Amino acid sequence: MSRLQQPIIGDTLGDQAGIGPEVMAAALLRLPQHAEYRPMGARIAATPGQPTEETARAALEQLERAAEALRDGTIDAVVTAPICKEGLHRLGFHYPGQTEFFADRLGVTNFAMCLTGRRLTVALATTHVALKDIPGMLQTAELVRVGRLLADFLRRTGIGSPRIALAGLNPHNGESGAFGDEESRIIAPAVEELQREGAAIFHGPCVPDCVYRDAAEGIYDAVVAPYHDQALIPLKLLDFDNAVNATIGLPRLRVSPDHGTAFGIAGKGLANPSSTIRAFELALRSVQ
Repeated sequence: MSRLQQPIIGDTLGDQAGIGPEVMAAALLRLPQHAEYRPMGARIAATPGQPTEETARAALEQLERAAEALRDGTIDAVVTAPICKEGLHRLGFHYPGQTEFFADRLGVTNFAMCLTGRRLTVALATTHVALKDIPGMLQTAELVRVGRLLADFLRRTGIGSPRIALAGLNPHNGESGAFGDEESRIIAPAVEELQREGAAIFHGPCVPDCVYRDAAEGIYDAVVAPYHDQALIPLKLLDFDNAVNATIGLPRLRVSPDHGTAFGIAGKGLANPSSTIRAFELALRSVQ
């Protein structure tokens, strides 16, 4: 996008029986007017709190349009509202989530999940897997790959020299191998390789019960976490209402509010648009 052009940010409504249409409408009223906000589909007749095959099909159609627009470059980024995976799976949607869907549609194999709030940003080395499987899945090459993607994402959203911590896996970083050696065997070599590349300032392995506090206080710009809940528990404690889920590694950014369809409160005027507003803000930062 030329700096003389107006950024174009696409948006989807998700499953329209949920709170997606509410939070999207509320967010669009509060956003800066120097950008164009382009819907990827229209509102349909939906009963709040009652998802149907029609609401699932409309959500899937909007995702397909958004992916096509990202691929063609007719939008600069997209903000996607929450979907109902159960309904989409009945239509043949075989992806774990929107992250994998957009990566596939854009032909990207090198991608990762990043979640970012106003105080804390985390990227995940492993995602939705059993805790017992994580030590066997953790690999130096994967940590390096996610670290590179995270550094690029931070630079794209305005941080010139990112400071990134790689969190340890075990309590107290394993106490010099007393209860785990993943820090010295897997994580430390990843930090060394990333430091040599110079894409950002990398630290670690960092003691996991301290590193998220340090990041929240500004010592680090982001943390690479070895597993899902180690990162998501502090993120949701600190940034529950404004956290955003970003697919990093795509040529153009896909972001969404870090909450679900919330069918139970849909249509009751209780939905908080803060996370959706932040998603749009992040999308705009990625193209300016």
